[in-house]
Amino acid sequence: MGRKPTITRDGLLEIAERIVRSEGAAGLTIDALAKAAGISKGGVQYSFSSKDDLVRALVERWTRQFDELLGEIDDVPPADLIRNYIKVMRSSHAAMNAKMAGLMIAYIQNRQNVIETREWYRSMFERLGGGTSDAQAARVALLAIEGLFLLRITGIDEDGEWSAFLGDVESVFERLLEK
Repeated sequence: MGRKPTITRDGLLEIAERIVRSEGAAGLTIDALAKAAGISKGGVQYSFSSKDDLVRALVERWTRQFDELLGEIDDVPPADLIRNYIKVMRSSHAAMNAKMAGLMIAYIQNRQNVIETREWYRSMFERLGGGTSDAQAARVALLAIEGLFLLRITGIDEDGEWSAFLGDVESVFERLLEK
């Protein structure tokens, strides 16, 4: 009978998130994760063969959490999808932490990750398709929200204005729907 692992892959991801939140993306290394988890580097590498594998797992985890918060989006009218998207963006602190920027940058340096990210955005724009004014407003709102997300994760929003800007996007979006 083998020894039961003392820490799981999900447990390592929890610790990795704490490292990123407290020390920023540069603080996340295989060695730092091993030390924080109280295991050997080999123990970490059993779950994550490289830092790229670890970063990919973190981004996949955040994406999955975001998608779960977003809920079922098939056959949801574009306006309702964007309203829910705004609501999730307001409440999704883990995925929005500015210190995650370095991880996102590292993530998109891998071609396969770029392809997967592109596919996710394409699926969103397909759901917001059509030539109606509501669909156009929804696409513009999504682009504005994602622009705000990039500002936030790159640390440009140090004064916390992001939430007010998100409110501006929401207000303009709702006015466009009224026309």
